Amino acid sequence: MGDVLVALSSFYFPVYPAGMNPIELSLFASRIEAVCEEMGAVLQRTAFSPNIKDRLDYSCAVFDASGELCAQAAHIPVHLGSMAYAMRDIVADLQWAPGDMVMLNDPYLGGTHLPDVTLIAPLHVDDSLVGFVANRAHHADIGADTPGSMPISCKLSEEGMIIPPTFVMRGGEIDAARLSAITDATSNTAQSYGDFAAQISANGTGLMRLSALVAGMGIASYRQALGELNDYAARLAASALDAIPDGEYRFTDLMDDDGMGDSDILIAVNMRVSGHHIHLDFTGTAAQVAGNINCPLSVAAAGAYYVFRCLMPAHTPACAGSFRSITLSAPEGSLLNARRPAAVAAGNVETSTRVVDVVMGALAQALPGKMPAASHGSMNNLAMGSREPGREWDYYETLGGGMGAGPEHDGLSAVQTHMTNTLNTPIEVLEMNYPLRICRYALREGSGGDGLRQGGEGLVREFEFLAPTTVTLLTERRRHVPWGLEGGGDAWPGVNLCNSEALPAKTSVTLQNNERLCIMTPGGGGWGEPV
Repeated sequence: MGDVLVALSSFYFPVYPAGMNPIELSLFASRIEAVCEEMGAVLQRTAFSPNIKDRLDYSCAVFDASGELCAQAAHIPVHLGSMAYAMRDIVADLQWAPGDMVMLNDPYLGGTHLPDVTLIAPLHVDDSLVGFVANRAHHADIGADTPGSMPISCKLSEEGMIIPPTFVMRGGEIDAARLSAITDATSNTAQSYGDFAAQISANGTGLMRLSALVAGMGIASYRQALGELNDYAARLAASALDAIPDGEYRFTDLMDDDGMGDSDILIAVNMRVSGHHIHLDFTGTAAQVAGNINCPLSVAAAGAYYVFRCLMPAHTPACAGSFRSITLSAPEGSLLNARRPAAVAAGNVETSTRVVDVVMGALAQALPGKMPAASHGSMNNLAMGSREPGREWDYYETLGGGMGAGPEHDGLSAVQTHMTNTLNTPIEVLEMNYPLRICRYALREGSGGDGLRQGGEGLVREFEFLAPTTVTLLTERRRHVPWGLEGGGDAWPGVNLCNSEALPAKTSVTLQNNERLCIMTPGGGGWGEPV
């Protein structure tokens, strides 16, 4: 029995020798990923808002002492890819002590857009900085004048509170005044405070679990294990990327508009492949625009990382080593590398999705017959609420659409694709929490592209409002359709309707009692010549 207990103890608190064998490396990878998964479970179960607890609009990750990604849970790709790209600069600019926690949402200092608020906490063991845990969650109210904090904006300051890297905890003590200053700027202070408390708790759980892992291994062994994990991930990535023939591959696609009068906005990529190294050059992409579809380079990186991660084996560790061979650049002042104070609310959700499309389009030239058609290409963002005194409320959701078909599968219907991974908000949750009714929720039949493989169908979601409500739409693929591939047909574009009258792709309207809003999302492109 003693030998069994020793063996069990070694499993839970392993002390791996130098040169880990494959089983030990696999156990280590699973344990560090489990830290992220447990952080996510705590965040979901303790959050107050439907946006976090029901839609699961959050992400969790572990980083090393220099800010390199060590592990992430399978949460929101646009969150995690952008964190992986920006974290080194964030942590290098601050002095960290045990019990500290930093909050930020500034897109030009490591964030994505203002509703996504990131909390970062350092792990110290024996006075040595070992790493960080971090989580990012979408707050439906971050202090913008427009309910849902996703306005039709032309300056960053119009999108809500801008939080530079700010210590909200020092030495394990919450800075109550600083946190209250943030939550008091929202319309539902209690809900906002509850969501931030959930994020703090999630990081606390992450620190506890990561500390146990490091304590069981020792700092030196933990760091060595991270090195071996990154090297293993790099080898797997290189093996996958080696299948892409050397050469240059160019692809372009268009954003519908920016909501401020600019339309047909170009995103271009030139993909240079040399061995297993890939560089994505976005020169030729349009200059930053007046509307809010601009994004920081970290968001473009998230889209690129996601696409190449999909080419790697499923068991590739989600760590920095996976992305060593991938670099990217975009001209400063362009749509994908905007300068302050450009508005970015839709860049994170819509432009990131088009980045995926152009990178996949380039790969379709490099790997003919192997890549899927375009998916619906929009998160179909819907922000709503009221600023009527005594009846304030905020809500935000994204709607699914059709997935592009591939060489071996039809596209799925009415699902989130690529850069978001959020759930559908149940109708019962919506109607219980907000003054609205869902009149129709169905597949949009016929919206997927035809082909040997059929593109997925979009969806139809119709709202009836039971009180005056301000609604903001940030949608794409209303003019430029999701494309088919290898002879497959294009999908239908999306349609936005208010009381049966067409609405622009990006707009803000106020609906009165019993008025209706209907969103019909795009389908996915078809694949292959129809038989």
